[in-house]
Amino acid sequence: MKRWVKMIRFIGGLCLVTLLGIAYISYLCHNSLCLAPERFSLSTRYSASASSSSSRSEVPSSPTSTTKLVVGLASTVNIESVAFKEAYEMGFDITDRDVIVFLHIQKTGGTTFGRHLVRDLNLENPCNCPRKRKRCDCFRPNTINEQWLFSRYSTGWKCGLHADWTELTDCVEGALDEYEGLAKKRRYFFITVLRDPIHRYLSEFRHVQRGATWKSARHWCGGQEFTSLPHCYKGSNWTGVELDEFMNCSYNLAHNRQTRMLADLTLAGCYTGYNTTADQLERDRILLQSAKQNLASMAYFGLTEQQAVSQYIFERTFHLDFENNFDQANATLSAQAIAELTPAQIERVRQLNSLDEELLEFARQLLQERFQLLKRRDPHFRQNWLRMVHPLKSERIDGNSLV
Repeated sequence: MKRWVKMIRFIGGLCLVTLLGIAYISYLCHNSLCLAPERFSLSTRYSASASSSSSRSEVPSSPTSTTKLVVGLASTVNIESVAFKEAYEMGFDITDRDVIVFLHIQKTGGTTFGRHLVRDLNLENPCNCPRKRKRCDCFRPNTINEQWLFSRYSTGWKCGLHADWTELTDCVEGALDEYEGLAKKRRYFFITVLRDPIHRYLSEFRHVQRGATWKSARHWCGGQEFTSLPHCYKGSNWTGVELDEFMNCSYNLAHNRQTRMLADLTLAGCYTGYNTTADQLERDRILLQSAKQNLASMAYFGLTEQQAVSQYIFERTFHLDFENNFDQANATLSAQAIAELTPAQIERVRQLNSLDEELLEFARQLLQERFQLLKRRDPHFRQNWLRMVHPLKSERIDGNSLV
């Protein structure tokens, strides 16, 4: 009898230790990614052997969209994200629980756009931007610390320097809970700005050439921070780098940056085995389709090359007007850089950003769909449009004459 009691106690103790071990590992290894092998492995449902006919179906990016996206790229995001259709039908409620989240991709004109958000929106209670301070206080009316805007110039880089879609969706609610001292559910309106990939890439190259590094970026994915990503340079920065050297670094995060920053990186193993040759085509396919899907689900995005259209879509989507119009720059440093390149170098830049090229083509089509939809629903379209493209002229024209 004593032997059976001892055996039962031994088995019970063993089960208890096992359960405690599982709980401990689960706590330390969120989403099991710290147990991932050195080389990322892709889910079998994204196997390259799967036929394209079975992996694709119609997913409307807007009420009139015919763009095909991959289904099954299931995100694990647990926050309430508002899509474009819901945004323009219901608007943005600055007094309730709505938050605009700006996903700022490097060298897309996001700094200028970010300043428009905090300085130029025509609000009853505009953001307070004290002199000699980089950030503004964008609090909801009748509150002292509730933010309606999550961006560089309002909250700062609370989810990391130039946080991407994967970082922001995992971090934003906790960051606001901590900032406001209150845990609550909010509605998030994600927005971003895209740019022609060649111009953006060369602009980033020039920026890095002058000493920029973005070393403090977190690269947070799947519950852990990837701190061991290799650098393309030795020393503190890459000042003076030549374009060919910049392009030849295979793990340069400038390559296809817009696609990577808009995709759900957990679908492709985060940064584990980043840019290795094994499974690279399949990884690229997953990232591109995820980036398209996330872009289509955003409440708003603009294009650097289409400032007036971008401004119009923002104003009609959020039912908020800007006091100052977006400027369309006709000449940039990147344009000057392109003029100095050989045809072979231009082609190489294009190859390195082929995913971004396809993403931009998708974005252009989607932007036009949204523009045409909002235009049809706007009884004062011509007056609103003239205000953006010819502001002085629109002030002199009576709205009744614009028929």
